Amino acid sequence: MISSLNSVAMGKKKADLVLKNCILVNVYSREITPGTQIAIFKDRIAYVGNDASHTVGEKTVVIDLEKRYVTPGFADSHTHVDKYILPSELAKKSLLCGTTSLFSDPIDIVSVCGYKGFREFVKLTENLPVRFFHVVPGGLPVDRKFSHAKTLSLAEEKMALRLENVLGLGEVFSWTKVTNLDTRTMQTLKNMLENDHIINGHTAGASGKKLNAYIASGILSCHEPIDFDQVIERLRLGMWIMMREGSIRRDLDKIIPNILANGTYLDRLMFCSDGVNPKDLLEFGHIDHCIRKSVSLGLNPVDAIAMATKNCFDYYNMGKDYGGIAPGKIADILVFDDLDKLKPTKVFVGGNLVVSHGSIVTKLKEPKIPSWITKTVKVNRKFTENDFIVKSSKPSVQALVIRLHTEIITQKGFEELQTKDGNVIPSHDKDVWKVAAIDRTYGTGKYIVGFLQNFGADIGAFGSTSTFHENDMVIIGSNEKDMAFAANALVGMQGGVIVVKNEKILAKFTLPFAGLISTLPFDEALLEYLEVNSKIVDTGCKFKNPYLVPLFLPFLALPDIRILYTGIVDVKNRTYLNVLAQ
Repeated sequence: MISSLNSVAMGKKKADLVLKNCILVNVYSREITPGTQIAIFKDRIAYVGNDASHTVGEKTVVIDLEKRYVTPGFADSHTHVDKYILPSELAKKSLLCGTTSLFSDPIDIVSVCGYKGFREFVKLTENLPVRFFHVVPGGLPVDRKFSHAKTLSLAEEKMALRLENVLGLGEVFSWTKVTNLDTRTMQTLKNMLENDHIINGHTAGASGKKLNAYIASGILSCHEPIDFDQVIERLRLGMWIMMREGSIRRDLDKIIPNILANGTYLDRLMFCSDGVNPKDLLEFGHIDHCIRKSVSLGLNPVDAIAMATKNCFDYYNMGKDYGGIAPGKIADILVFDDLDKLKPTKVFVGGNLVVSHGSIVTKLKEPKIPSWITKTVKVNRKFTENDFIVKSSKPSVQALVIRLHTEIITQKGFEELQTKDGNVIPSHDKDVWKVAAIDRTYGTGKYIVGFLQNFGADIGAFGSTSTFHENDMVIIGSNEKDMAFAANALVGMQGGVIVVKNEKILAKFTLPFAGLISTLPFDEALLEYLEVNSKIVDTGCKFKNPYLVPLFLPFLALPDIRILYTGIVDVKNRTYLNVLAQ
């Protein structure tokens, strides 16, 4: 290949494609240079300069871009694509936004389906016009004492790394495992480093000597800094920062202005979404949104584009092939009318035109989904209202409540609740609901029922099979009948999110792929997603994104208390808590 590229550059061999009259955004020199011509042979760039006529032959396709801007394809440096929609559907929308590469951490597929699921998911992302690069999940188990998610053995990790486009280890978000020298964690880190694989980090809450110990263990990136102080502490210690602007967290407002005010070195900064839901993907965009937002906050457009391209690939040790428009690089190229709207008129991936004037112009193969991965909600029973009773012989009790501070953060509280016929009942006046976590992965039939406060919707029940990163089935309810109805409906659907009242389905988002992902086309999946959220919000829910509540209720990496099918966990003190005060 290098001989061919060399020959094309010299004019001894002819290019397949030449783009002329380009205004090149050069991420290497930080310049914008008009009058540029680009010659492409097969999937790589052979020549960049002011005259590519010597590379043009009878069969060369020449496209006059008429003084339009060209940039490298954008990259999402850290995202979770094993939620919401199939990778093929995500690919279509991301391409329209100019995102040509996604670095995926499929942690929830693994937590449900183990190595078999990881391998199948990687396979599902092959042969698409977007480049999916994957990492082996580094966050499982979240807490070895409580977590019941499926994980990969050391042998399976090694097998996973032999799969195409698997680059290394995903976010190691239980950083205390590193600072406490957890044997299994250190074995994985050692294996990654010895084989020169990348390791992604997650350092929320770490600083000082703990942060130093974490970085010294070979983990050199983090997407968790939420302000400039956290960014600069990590940059000073040699880390790369993935600045996050996604559906769950948006951090650019607090980072970009301070970076500019302090004249901070930019080459170790990149963008990531950390996951984007269908609504935000359609409304805001993808990495193009990060660039626009940063430019609106004062960042130079060329610097912003470099963060979305070159910096990301430099971090992943892939800069030899990706991240810029230069001889020898893979021809992932975007064409724009202007750098303000940043809406690509053309997208080339590997020299092939895949988007033209807002439309996908390449064929995408229909994904082949194995039947076993659509049968992962393993609940071998039919629920009745009696399954959601919390028993007490007292007329009233002090009950532990999981108090919602946000959709994500919880606090421990207690409320006096009444009993009726030996059952502790929810309280509409105190906005106390019942909440159940049910094993849906192993078919054990185990579950627990507790209490949740501050949800505030006028519905009977709200349930989901998609939860971080234990993937219990979570049911929130104002009454036991609707909770049973919701649980049974989710089992029948083999995964999804559901809103119920008076034993009738008000809205549902079907997720049959591992109980996590819709198999519908994007537009249909979007409508289901929007309907679930709006049904709850419109009935008085206190949060804009109620979808996130069951998603995070079992998530052991955040304060204060979490619910799993094995019990209610005090995260900080690492103890199980009683549902009723003794």
